[in-house]
Amino acid sequence: MNQLDALKQFTTVVADTGDFRQLAQFQPQDATTNPSLILKAVQKPEYAPLLADTVAAHRGQPLDEVVDRLLVRFGTEILSIIPGRVSTEVDARLSFDEDATFTRAERLIELYQAAGVPTERVLIKIASTWEGIRAAERLQKRGIACNLTLLFSFCQAVACGQAKVQLISPFVGRIYDWYKKQAGASWDEAAMAGANDPGVQSVKRIYDHYKRHGIATEVMGASFRNVGQITALAGCDLLTISPELLAQLAASDAPLARALDPEAARRMDLPPVRYDEAGFRLALNQDAMATEKLAEGIRAFIADAEKLEALMQAA
Repeated sequence: MNQLDALKQFTTVVADTGDFRQLAQFQPQDATTNPSLILKAVQKPEYAPLLADTVAAHRGQPLDEVVDRLLVRFGTEILSIIPGRVSTEVDARLSFDEDATFTRAERLIELYQAAGVPTERVLIKIASTWEGIRAAERLQKRGIACNLTLLFSFCQAVACGQAKVQLISPFVGRIYDWYKKQAGASWDEAAMAGANDPGVQSVKRIYDHYKRHGIATEVMGASFRNVGQITALAGCDLLTISPELLAQLAASDAPLARALDPEAARRMDLPPVRYDEAGFRLALNQDAMATEKLAEGIRAFIADAEKLEALMQAA
């Protein structure tokens, strides 16, 4: 059994890509997309017609609506290949606007419904800001499942659990990147690998807290830099993995053991934690890594959304 098949025994494997032609070979359950992945895909010759067709079919409509139609077009194609759910992201420029995030999410769901896609097969991705979490809480009450992304801190995870969101995507690789950059020449790659990786430790803390306190929100580790980070989180509810790392897992027959265990977590002595808005903002502010990476992630998604819009205007 290769490592990918072994991982699927413990964890729901999700493909992190907009390149849906790569999906079938790995047989993931779900798939995630984001503006950066869609931008990367539409610049490939095989996907350029999809962008051109979407623009031509909706020329004259507001640009933001045409972009949403393109995202849904990709999501619909992905859902024709996978059995589970696809995550589609709300415009990152709305990350601090609860009402606008709520409205945009509703429109994405309406576009999916118009394409014949059941609501339960879609997760709306929203940045884990206070406003994003509040919008997700409202959407969940309407039966629209949400995936809270750009999650770097324990306080973000706790607030998402309180809001009863469907799923969170704590980032592993970007946390690792921050600590490695901070350490500079003193970084010891071997010593900080696997269970000692700060990104892995962040996800484990969240997973253990959720399982100990019966929080139903699914934990999906995301943003991986290497296979070691993935195998150190075997047993996490879900892991969303790039095609490149999926291929590495499929090519390896090294043993893979479960690393995260819900029963072990339930026996841990972990106190309950809650945050109101002031407590959340303070906790996030006090976490320099999470504050910097959240802001950086939102800026990067905005930049790629603007590049995608420019491509569509030129089409």
